[in-house]
Parts: sequence; C-alpha cells; structure tokens
Amino acid sequence: MNSLDWAVLIGYFGVMVAIGLWSHKRVDNVSDFFTAGGKMPWWLSGISHHMSGYSAVMFTGYAGIAYQYGVTSFVTWSLPIAIGIGIGAKLFAPRLNRLRSRLHVASPLEYLKNRYNIQTQQALAWSGLLLKIVDVGAKWAAIATLLSVFTGISLTQGIFITGAITAVYCTVGGLWADALTELGQFIIQLFAGLTMLVIAMSKLGGFSSLWTVWDKLPEGHTSPTAGPYTVTFLLAYLFIKTFEYNGGMWNQAQRYMATDSARSATRSARLSAVLWLVWPTVLFFPMWVAPLLVEAKKPDASDSYALMTEQLLPHGLLGLVVVGFFSHTMAMCSSDANAISAVFTRDIAPVLSKSARTWSNRSGLLAARLSTLAFLGLSMALATQINSPTFKDIISVVIKWVAGLMGPIAIPFMLGLLRRFRKSGPTAALTSWAAGLLAFYFTNYNFDGSVKTDVALQYQVALPLAISLVLYIVIGFVKPEDTPERDALIEQINTEGPGPVGGAAATAGIPLQKGPEGTGVPEGVKD
Repeated sequence: MNSLDWAVLIGYFGVMVAIGLWSHKRVDNVSDFFTAGGKMPWWLSGISHHMSGYSAVMFTGYAGIAYQYGVTSFVTWSLPIAIGIGIGAKLFAPRLNRLRSRLHVASPLEYLKNRYNIQTQQALAWSGLLLKIVDVGAKWAAIATLLSVFTGISLTQGIFITGAITAVYCTVGGLWADALTELGQFIIQLFAGLTMLVIAMSKLGGFSSLWTVWDKLPEGHTSPTAGPYTVTFLLAYLFIKTFEYNGGMWNQAQRYMATDSARSATRSARLSAVLWLVWPTVLFFPMWVAPLLVEAKKPDASDSYALMTEQLLPHGLLGLVVVGFFSHTMAMCSSDANAISAVFTRDIAPVLSKSARTWSNRSGLLAARLSTLAFLGLSMALATQINSPTFKDIISVVIKWVAGLMGPIAIPFMLGLLRRFRKSGPTAALTSWAAGLLAFYFTNYNFDGSVKTDVALQYQVALPLAISLVLYIVIGFVKPEDTPERDALIEQINTEGPGPVGGAAATAGIPLQKGPEGTGVPEGVKD
C-alpha cells in the first residue's frame, strides 16, 4: 500500500466515525440504541441484515476453501444461508418483529423470562455471550491477518486499529449507526467486488473467462461438494444457518425487530436472501480462479485473496478493496456488539443488580455503551489467541465452534416463538440446551481435553443442534408445560394484525413495569 491507498483507508474510517456521530442524534433511549425505535426502513434493514452476516473471514478462510476446492465454497456456504433466510422470511421474521412492537422489548432474549423462566433466559444469555466473544474474536483476527499482508503491521496492532474505530461509531450511534455504516459498506463493497471481478476476468481472457476458465482449474474445482464439505455437511449447514441467520445469533433478530411492522420484517428478510444468493458469486469468482493467478503461501490458502489483490490492483483501487475487507468485518462485529450489549443490559444486568431494574434513560444508555465497549475489548483480547492450539485457526473457530454451539442456544429461543412448540417449557429448553453443549464437547474432544481427529466435520457441527432439537420436541410432549400465560404470550407473537389490546403481557395477566426506554416491558425479576 502507498500513500493513495492509505488515504482511501483513512478516509473510510473518518466517514464511519462521522456516521456514528450523526446517528448519536437519533438515539434518545435504550429502544433507539438497540432496535432503532422500530423506525428502520425495510430496505435498510435488509441490507444491514445481509452485511452483518459477512466478515473478513470471507476473504481469508472462505477464500482458502475457494482456492483449494472451488465452487463448493458457494454451494456449502452462501447458498444454504440464502435458502435458510428465505425459509425464515415468513416463519421467523414477522414473529421477531412482534417481540418489539407488541411486547415492547429491546433485547431478543427479553421475552424468554415469560416464555420459560429466568433460569432459561440466563442460561441462553450467558452461553451466547461467551460464544460471541469467541466468534467476534475470530473476525478481528481475520481482518488483522489481511491488514498484516498489506501493511506489515503486527496482528495485535491490526486488531487494535479496527476494534478502536468500530468502538467509536457503534457505541455512539447504536443500531442506527450500525445500519447506516453497513449501507455505506455495501456500496463500497459493490464497487470493490466488481472491480476485482473485472480485473480477474481481464487477466484470464476477458468476459469469456466466465465460461472458458474452468477446464484450466484444478480437477474437482467445479464439484458442488468437495473435501470435507460433503452433501451431509451441506444439509447440516442448511439446517444450522436457517436458525443462525434468522435470529439465532441475535444480531440478525435485531434487524427484524427494528422495522416498523411484521410485513416490513418479511420484506427485509427476502431482500437479504436475494443478496445472499447473488452477490457472493461476484465475490467468489476471483477466489475460484486464484490458482491461475497467484500461489498461496499458507497451507490453508487463507492468504490467496490478499496476495491476488496486492499483485493485480493498482494503488488507489487496492485501498478500495482493503476498505471492502474492513467494511464486512466492522459490519458484523459492530452488529454483534450491539446485540450482546442488548442482552447484557436488558437480560443479565437486571438479574445481577437491583439498581439495573430501575435505570433511568440516561443510566440505561450509559450501561448500553459501556457494555458494548467491554464486549469489544474482550473479543479483541481473545483475537490475539485465535491461532493458539486451543482454537487452531480462524476458519475452524467460525465453522466448528460457532456452528456447533449456536444450535443449543438458538433452539429454545427460535422455536419458542412458534405455536406448534407451545408445550415445550423450561424443562425442555434447559435440557436441550445443556445436552447440546455436552454433545458439542464430546464430538470434538476426548475426556482428557485432547482434540478428536476421527469425527467428520459435518457431525461435529450438526450433532449438537440435532440433539437439542430432538430433546426440545420430545420433552415438550412427554412433559408439557404450557400454561394460560405462556399460551397468551405465544398467541400475541403469532397473531397477524394489530393483536390483542394491551399486549401479551397484559393478556396473560403479567404485570408491566416501566423499562429504561420509557415503554412497558413484561416484568420478569422481582425482589
């Protein structure tokens, strides 16, 4: 990178900070900070939902998969995400929106204390928080890895730079800042991705390379499934991503909650699904043909895309592509930070502290911003250890740890929204959660803590979710725990139209208390 590239990068950082400061004016309370006050347009929510699912892992870990195995990187990653979001557009998106519009909650997990009980809410909140620290830590490590290729700065320095910039805008402007920066990041990535596509094609014979280059690539490069990414893995991944990208990892749930209506949430999901189906093919083509253009230096080829951009792009455009790397990672990490802050402020803190139950608007906002900073700091600290023997490498953290552990956390949260699972109560939720976590450990590790090497990847990531799902359903039938209060809550979430007057809590006879944002929220913690 030369001075022109640095100017582009620094200018991008400046714009992100400016958006955060502008968004600060739109944040008056906790509801604004976490759900944009329910005023986000569906198209902005859809773009934000799409962008918050990317990170620099796309240009490191998945670039390595594309380099080694070809089109399976699309077939077993973004395609199942697109299908999963399409499924959830009617199944989950409108119900998640009603959590905010009818229950007046600011955190996705806030409804769980009445849907199940406090213990279930806390189990999901704490385990999800710890998992997200690991997940976001992998994202910081990925972008720092790319930054080191272009600039030569250390991993720790790269993590600190990106984390500090992200911390400024997402703690000041909340979800509004996240969504608006993600819109800007989408536009930047549009230009950067198309630029890389055009240059890669020009090096391989022009536009015709889209159909003539495949015979020149390594054998098996056009196979839809290859290596460890088998048909079984594809089906397992589709299963997992249907839960994860429809709200199981919380930050996507916030995008649906932020729209003005259930219908808008559905439109938002459909837009995100289309983007996931189309846009990754533009980004992946240069990665697929990378073996013809560069020779990767790392064993997993995670440096292939960075090497390609460094060798092919002129200065200025190189800076734009680097900005694209940053844009994806900062989008995902800032959205995760906001979601975790919501869960901590609204779900965990009121249980830990009596004063947190009666925070004023000012105190609630301060707590939200401080918890956002704390989460970013912890994830950045962990990022420096991502390549340690415990975590192995970036892609294993993202695929194995996150995909494997997400299911047990998401099952009670997501299925608890649906009428057909109304009989599954606290026992089903906690048992399925605990069994899923144990299943993850014993499919990945031996009793002495050593890593298992004889279990296929698809089973490592799918078994925990499958076990959680089966137990959640079976226990609901064996030991039904539906009550009039829980049934009324579920009906409020599932009923189309304006819904019963007074909200689910009032319908169920549950007292209301004033939350920090000045709206009624179901009371869940009493002295």
